[in-house]
Amino acid sequence: MKIAIFASEVVPYAKTGGLADVAGALPRYLSLLGCDVKIFLPLYREVRKKSLPLEKVIDGAGIEWDVSGGKEGASTTLGKASFSIWEHDAGPFKAYFIEKDDYYDRDYLYGTASGDYPDNGERFGFYAKASLEALKRLDFSPEIVHCHDWQSAVALAYLKFVHAEDPFFKGARSLFTIHNLAYQGLFERDILVKIGLPGSLFKMNDLEFYGKVNFLKAGILYATAVSTVSPRYSREIQTPEMGCGLDGLLRTRRDSLFGIMNGIDYAAWDPAVDKLIPANFGPADLDGKARCKTALIKELGLGANPETPLIGMVTRLAGQKGLDIVCEALPDFFKWGYALAVLGTGEEKIQNLLLKAQKEHPSQLGLKIAFDDRLARTIYAGSDLFLIPSKYEPCGLTQMYALKYGTIPVVRATGGLDDSIEEYNPAKNTGNGFKFGDCTAEAMMEAVNRAGRVYASKEKWTALIRDAMACDFSWKRAAEVYLKLFTKLAA
Repeated sequence: MKIAIFASEVVPYAKTGGLADVAGALPRYLSLLGCDVKIFLPLYREVRKKSLPLEKVIDGAGIEWDVSGGKEGASTTLGKASFSIWEHDAGPFKAYFIEKDDYYDRDYLYGTASGDYPDNGERFGFYAKASLEALKRLDFSPEIVHCHDWQSAVALAYLKFVHAEDPFFKGARSLFTIHNLAYQGLFERDILVKIGLPGSLFKMNDLEFYGKVNFLKAGILYATAVSTVSPRYSREIQTPEMGCGLDGLLRTRRDSLFGIMNGIDYAAWDPAVDKLIPANFGPADLDGKARCKTALIKELGLGANPETPLIGMVTRLAGQKGLDIVCEALPDFFKWGYALAVLGTGEEKIQNLLLKAQKEHPSQLGLKIAFDDRLARTIYAGSDLFLIPSKYEPCGLTQMYALKYGTIPVVRATGGLDDSIEEYNPAKNTGNGFKFGDCTAEAMMEAVNRAGRVYASKEKWTALIRDAMACDFSWKRAAEVYLKLFTKLAA
């Protein structure tokens, strides 16, 4: 099966979040299942810095583009906008990069600390249109076009309204994957003219959304099917509470809306071989995990006894991630004798609250405000519990990492957290973690204390760790589900 994947960020080339992890792993595992996969993304400055062995395969390709800039009242003036295509052989699949330096040769992918780049609509409209043209230049006629998030969504509008009669794309089916519905790509109405889409699409039943053009709507409306990154999230976004204004539209597509859990790459996340953690270990021999805990306590300057339950968090320090209720509950954590290891960056108010608490309770709160992959892995390996109190979480990967490293998740029952974590039943010795429903400090602490009571029984806790490490959230499993859906769509 020929599959073209459009994603604006892909590991190991460019990354700002979980989309890149998915887009980097999925093509590899689909290829291992026998698919012919090509992935397309912009040639960012970040990609160039990696000095990868890229080969220019197409020089001076062109697409029709509104050279008038779509100014109100100005007639559409179509000219040829040129770009080049570079290839990287990534082993089982190939990655292709759209080179247009005035759009992509910038310090960041989407914007600076002061806000998004004002021309993002043009930048990603061009990327989507050029990627379709690249398929033709490479003579790769896909059976499936798989687009991810708003940055590539308008490719599906081009397929429907620009390439509808193009025999090259005849028979192509499409899947649009929503990673986070909150990010939709909203632009002024003149963006349609600028990127070469019919101005008639500026109406409610097409791309208009409260006076703006909504790129994400193109994916929801025009894809053969739509998916999200967990089954529960696919249901949540059909509600007014979590639908971000698109719940009604999503309900109209419920028969072709699927939830597929992301996976993790166990070749990269395995405590038995991880070179970044203080000691390696596996389910048969957990001594290394105890050594990781001792090393973590020392590194963060905690005065905690190694027998004290240590709770890890690797997260964005933001209200959406539930850090507001964590800050509210800090006196309870300290009162009940827990120690915390927290790593991340985020909202200034939350950072300041945590810094103040660390100063007052240095023996119980270890904090580093930074990105630090080595310390993150040490927290996964050395903690006893891993806390994820998110208000919403489309999928979540950190709970999967924690399970593999034998660190028991305590999560709010939302999105992929609810799908991947089963409440531990001490009577039956089933489950792999602990959950709470209400997004309150009280509900969270009740779940933490349930975990603490089980932790007090070394026999039960050791069995729970081994069961957690045996959970299968591999990309092989996830890719098989995607391939089954692709086969259904192609048929």
